[in-house]
Amino acid sequence: MAADDLARGLRDVVARALGDAAVGVEGLRRLSGGASRETWSFEARRADGTTSGLVLRRDPPGAPGSGMGREARLLSAAAAAGVPVPGIVAAGDDPADLGSSFIVMERVEGETIPRHILRDDAFAPVRPRLAAQCGEALAAIHRIPPAEVPGLEHPDQVEAFRAVLDQLGEPHPTFEIGFRWLEAHRVGEQRTVVVHGDFRNGNLIVGRDGIRAVLDWELAHLGDPMEDLGWLCVKSWRFGQPLPVGGFGSYEQLLDAYERASGAPVDRAALRWWETLGTLKWGIMCIMQAATHTSGAVRSVELAAIGRRVCEVEWDLLALVAPGPVPVLA
Repeated sequence: MAADDLARGLRDVVARALGDAAVGVEGLRRLSGGASRETWSFEARRADGTTSGLVLRRDPPGAPGSGMGREARLLSAAAAAGVPVPGIVAAGDDPADLGSSFIVMERVEGETIPRHILRDDAFAPVRPRLAAQCGEALAAIHRIPPAEVPGLEHPDQVEAFRAVLDQLGEPHPTFEIGFRWLEAHRVGEQRTVVVHGDFRNGNLIVGRDGIRAVLDWELAHLGDPMEDLGWLCVKSWRFGQPLPVGGFGSYEQLLDAYERASGAPVDRAALRWWETLGTLKWGIMCIMQAATHTSGAVRSVELAAIGRRVCEVEWDLLALVAPGPVPVLA
């Protein structure tokens, strides 16, 4: 779908949602980032001349629908639970509207690029508060009643990613070690909640007052709340910074805030297990995304570049399952 066609489709979608047949779409531009989905920013101008900043998220044209209508319902439930999320304007899974499944939401001003959040002086005052704010946001996510978002899967993460790696057909001995460690140290599910599935630095809009919105809910499912906490602590999401929670905070800041907000204690051993699984999952996801490019399914420099991260993740995984000095072989 060409940009002009997309603009016309957006005008129709937004006009229906706002009840304003004279609405116009201005300044439509595609934003960088988003390895699996397109993100577009634009202004909706009403008949009275007022404008609203909006964002379109959609699957690549031709991709199978991924249930963005359900994701919109999830975002609405999240807002009701106290999670900071963008307001939903319109959503649908019919490709006749915009070429693929989509969500149109209110634009939230702020920063999403981790290196800016972690290094720019403008965010220095708020960085010490971000880990605690993450704990509070995750506690709110885990309060979402599962009955309000029917259809969420409840997968066994180890079995699911074991099957993915087997299907990819690439030998990765380090990941085999990781799977064996996870099976040998399995932890029971504490409780079943709505899990965001990709809560991390890079999927948060941050302003000078802190976290303004939680983004990218496409991987949401049912599971153990420790999954989200462990994923946030995966080393890749520190982006070169030493602090273990997103590169901006400590375990204690995150967990103390989560326990206060949720009323549920955090088992530190379970958290380590989920951080280990999260590290393994990200390594396999890197292989998957690179394979999407190399297979010719979606040609993307970004997807291709992600493949080089696999060896970094293998090192991180070994450090988790075999802590201590790594022997130097002669």
